[in-house]
Amino acid sequence: MNPSESEIYEFGPFRFDTSNLMLFKDGEVLPLAPKALDTLAVLVRNQGKVVEKAALIQAVWPDTFVEENNLSQNISALRKALGDPDYIQTVPRRGFRFVAPAPRTVPSQPDSLAETRANPRRSAASPERALGTERRPARWPLWVMLAAALSIAGLGVRTYLARRSGRGSGKIMMVVLPFLNLSGDPAREYLADGMTEEMITQLGSLDPAHLGVIARTSAMQYKGTHKDVARIAQELDVNYVLEGSVRRAGDRVRVTAQLIQTSDQTHIWADSFDRNLSDILQLESDVARAIAAKTELALSKQAEARLAVTPHVDAAAHEAYLLGLQSWNLRTREGVTGAITDFKRAIAIDPNYALAYAGIARAYSLAPVFEVAPPSESLPEAREAATRAIALDDSLADAHTTLAFIDAHYDYDWKNAEREFRRAIELNPSYAYAHFFYSNSYLSPLGLHEQAIEEMKKAIELDPLSLPIRSFSGRTFVWAHRYDEALAQFQKANQMDPNFAINHERMAHLFADIGKFNEAIDEETKARVLSGEDPQAAVQKGEALRQAFRAGGARGYWKQALELSVAKENPPEAYVDRYGLAILHARLGEKEKALSFLEKADAEHELAMTEAGVEPGFDTLRSDPNFAAVLKHIGLPR
Repeated sequence: MNPSESEIYEFGPFRFDTSNLMLFKDGEVLPLAPKALDTLAVLVRNQGKVVEKAALIQAVWPDTFVEENNLSQNISALRKALGDPDYIQTVPRRGFRFVAPAPRTVPSQPDSLAETRANPRRSAASPERALGTERRPARWPLWVMLAAALSIAGLGVRTYLARRSGRGSGKIMMVVLPFLNLSGDPAREYLADGMTEEMITQLGSLDPAHLGVIARTSAMQYKGTHKDVARIAQELDVNYVLEGSVRRAGDRVRVTAQLIQTSDQTHIWADSFDRNLSDILQLESDVARAIAAKTELALSKQAEARLAVTPHVDAAAHEAYLLGLQSWNLRTREGVTGAITDFKRAIAIDPNYALAYAGIARAYSLAPVFEVAPPSESLPEAREAATRAIALDDSLADAHTTLAFIDAHYDYDWKNAEREFRRAIELNPSYAYAHFFYSNSYLSPLGLHEQAIEEMKKAIELDPLSLPIRSFSGRTFVWAHRYDEALAQFQKANQMDPNFAINHERMAHLFADIGKFNEAIDEETKARVLSGEDPQAAVQKGEALRQAFRAGGARGYWKQALELSVAKENPPEAYVDRYGLAILHARLGEKEKALSFLEKADAEHELAMTEAGVEPGFDTLRSDPNFAAVLKHIGLPR
């Protein structure tokens, strides 16, 4: 660089000395490699103009042939250092533009850093002394040498991206965006959605130690949106985006996929695949294998074997299975019923279809939540289907998770539950619901609150836009008696969607737990209205609770809540089942009635029985030997 070109630019909190290649933020030197700073110098001098990639490479590496990836690494390092807002704008298929608002050019001063480094004692108020670098003379050179060494040696994609994302585990993150349906038939949307979900599952089990995949719930939030890759990467904190489309014509299916590196929005791989519908599982394996190669994943022998030996599937059975997934993902009573019907149809066509058995198991296990069937009926069905799925394909994390859920909630077999949950997470650490249920169906019930919170955090990291997971995380903190943190989680869920009725009901329970009854009544009323109850009736019930509280304090509130529990309409998770009635009687100090309802709930295998040991509503029963006997029967600590 010509010394005569020396300039100092200021923008935002940054000061960039182009002659000495030093970038400061709030007076602190940022440790960047020389080539990254050379790149920044070219962009800053051309502020507002598009610098073509070829021109940028020629300017930074004038006498050396380098690949575009070297430039991409520099841009990524600069973006990480500069943070928000994004000063470097990508111009697709062309280059980059520096877009800081009017960077100010400051003439070089006599006390420039170059002169100060040559004579650090010249002034006690010198910039270097103010920065505190006089006490750390080796810090900047060490970073420069390290960065240069890494640049020369070449960083693997996995290592480089792990460093970029700040994940010390060396894990990169990917999101599979909803595949586009190009069949020209909206009725075949289930095929594109099914492909999305199956690719998420495939990729999540490729190299669990190094690749994490965002869960379906969060990925599907981008269906039909027009957000660019940079925005999606920022919202989900991912390193890669997989986009794709599906086109079906008769018994043939064509899938096109492309992998985008989010650091610079580079398309690093794209391909098309044509297969018969019976070979669609092989198609998915081919896509997964290509992505593994491009992202330098280390496939285990088990993963290699799974990708190499992919069975054919009956096209009609697979179609029924995908329709079942479509129904299941509605998360409604009708959806669960339809899913069970479709999964059973898939099995009728192909009695050895493991995925369909896993689907039935999942639907039956949560049928009580959607009031499709009582747990005493549905959980044995779920166990049978999950066991069959595992016998056919032991690699299905979904089936192991469901079996663990049943071991915990139906059989109180905590040893087997733990083994199955751990097996599920081992098979697919990216399966958010394995972490979710491991947290709330095993760790929390056994009082292992810190571990439960960590598993819930993992579930949220994998499924950051999942409203149900975020809301339920509040209950995880309630069970740990960490009420402020519980409220924070409920409030975050409320920010995601203020119309999520069950979240307001959970907030109502929390406020009642900590004695804030007026707030509890407000949230209860919102839950009633949002769950479909007549607003006037909901307000009247809220006023009845308020009057009861004013007249009788906490006891008056709980007595009125007991009266409302028998009403025709109540919001989800209201205290209306046997377990909920046990809580209300415990709050009223009516121990015998509370214990009686608990025994009835146990006889019906109500799912919430596993929460008895950590439910705040039962705190008044902790010293009662009969309550201790209930906990012992369930296998829970007192």
